[in-house]
Amino acid sequence: MVAVNPNMFAILLPYLAYLSVGAIAGLLAGLLGVGGGLIIVPMLMFCFTRLGMPEESMMHLALGTSLASIAFTSVSSFMSHHRRGAVVWTAVRRIVPGILAGTFGGTFLASQLSTGWLKGFFSVFLAYVAVQMLLDRKPPPSRELPGIWGMSAVGSAIGLVSSLVGIGGGTLSVPFLLWCNLTGHRAIGTSAAIGFPIAIGGSLGYLVNGWQATSLPPGAVGYVYLPALACIVSASVLTAPLGVRLAHRLPVTRLKRIFAVLLIAVGARMLLSLL
Repeated sequence: MVAVNPNMFAILLPYLAYLSVGAIAGLLAGLLGVGGGLIIVPMLMFCFTRLGMPEESMMHLALGTSLASIAFTSVSSFMSHHRRGAVVWTAVRRIVPGILAGTFGGTFLASQLSTGWLKGFFSVFLAYVAVQMLLDRKPPPSRELPGIWGMSAVGSAIGLVSSLVGIGGGTLSVPFLLWCNLTGHRAIGTSAAIGFPIAIGGSLGYLVNGWQATSLPPGAVGYVYLPALACIVSASVLTAPLGVRLAHRLPVTRLKRIFAVLLIAVGARMLLSLL
């Protein structure tokens, strides 16, 4: 029988945890169509807490690492939609300037906020997403896409919120695009393409704003934690296709409701941790 070195297990444990985060995030993203950040951020907070990372930079690291992982995983998603003709590139071009400004600027705001404030905002956002899932309401298509200035303004708002919660923006951009008379699959495909500049602007912003931070663990570049990033990306790329296949076999609507209840529980737990 081969003896297990306890020190080796202790070294490998964080990496196994990050691989698990990526595997679960990829599976649920493929199965339920939810953004990875909704799963990655709270799971990273759990891991970072258990590993004893500094409280003052913990949430910033979770947000920055989440957005950096989306920068990698969103490419295959929007390219797949593009090949099916489901990306409205006119909308993407109009909204990208605002997205980049809002997301990058939002990281400056986040860097000035404490972990407690960011946790509270994230918890409220989880509740909003959960209610959306439970009600499953789609906004009625009532107008056309705005011009460059209108799209930039909307993009700035979506980018700002996305940078504060570490997501690719799908929970905000899909309802907006549906409201602008895009069909369901084109709204999802276009939202996937919008997620890439959100992730780029957000991860660069967290990298820059965390560059001079003093309470960072080894392996962090700004507010992006590279060991977690590498594990999350490698695992989620493998499990996302499995989630897509399961989506055709399982009752996704019922699973979304269960997931919504889970989001409420996670948000409530984060709020309670502030008390």
